[in-house]
Amino acid sequence: MPIYEYKCRKCGKQFEAFQGITEPELKSCKFCKGKVHKLVSLSSFSLKGSGWYVTDYAGKKPPVAAKAEKAEPKVETKATESSTTSADTSSPTSTSSKED
Repeated sequence: MPIYEYKCRKCGKQFEAFQGITEPELKSCKFCKGKVHKLVSLSSFSLKGSGWYVTDYAGKKPPVAAKAEKAEPKVETKATESSTTSADTSSPTSTSSKED
């Protein structure tokens, strides 16, 4: 059975209540009979062992080799384009030299 936490709006005291999921929320403080509101509390649930996102996958970055492979084709393409441009530029110059 779940444990719910409540806080009184009148006296400020906090208390816990064992309630079923289908039971209605408490409306009054067990100390002063003032109005209460349900608190959101932390869970004690913990994942242990391997195979969970928290233990095996969270915060891991992709391998450096995969990044290098993706980056290399872009660099090679740019290098090829610049060498083609250089060759195109030198061809008309050499052709005009031959004509003279």
